[in-house]
Amino acid sequence: MLEEGDWILIRFGEKKYLRELRPKDSLNVKKEVLKFSEILGKPEGIKVGSFEIFKPTLEEIILLGFERKTQIIYPKDAFYIAFKLGIDKNSKVLEFGTGSGALCAVLSRVAGEVHTYEMVEEFHRLAKKNLKRFGLGENVKFHLGDFLEAEVEEESFDTAFVDVRDPIPYLEKLHRSLKKGAPVGFLLPTANQVVELLKSMEDRFGGVEVLEIMVRHYKTVPERFRPEDTMVGHTAYLVFARKLTA
Repeated sequence: MLEEGDWILIRFGEKKYLRELRPKDSLNVKKEVLKFSEILGKPEGIKVGSFEIFKPTLEEIILLGFERKTQIIYPKDAFYIAFKLGIDKNSKVLEFGTGSGALCAVLSRVAGEVHTYEMVEEFHRLAKKNLKRFGLGENVKFHLGDFLEAEVEEESFDTAFVDVRDPIPYLEKLHRSLKKGAPVGFLLPTANQVVELLKSMEDRFGGVEVLEIMVRHYKTVPERFRPEDTMVGHTAYLVFARKLTA
């Protein structure tokens, strides 16, 4: 049932709205009004006029609710990253940098424990705020500072994901921090960065893969079913590898 304080997803045609359910609030779209007091205590999945009301998925929370001061890792990449790294409830995961916390939220949902490092205090605070606002991240330990300077036990992480401008200076410490054979991922925006990373990781990491993910949405109106007019194309290159032990 929908209760006061719940986050709800409201769809009106092709438009989506994420709102906190407060009895005195309402939503006005094209002369139609949805009064929140009228849906309290009702089940999700109801339709009121042209409004459809649901509880949001994690993807919808990230895209519609997270405040951003950095380029986020889009859910199309984030959910694949979690799958590709083989994360489950027994996994202790390392992430740096945190940014606005979009990937951290996904990792938190599937992992047992997440340690995330961010050097910029503004981003560190924003990520904590984003996750706390939506009741996420109870298993996340937020660290303000450079991972290079952090005290980390050797072979203490089951997997890691790296999203920093230049990951190469971190490779040695990253290698020491991961368990034997552990998977690791990197996000890089440009091809020349990928090339330099590939050159630098040869002695420490094997099973290397490079890919990018593109998602194309379609209009859902039967009379004009076709691709959407715009799409998110290239967002970043994803590099995956496994720790090698001599």
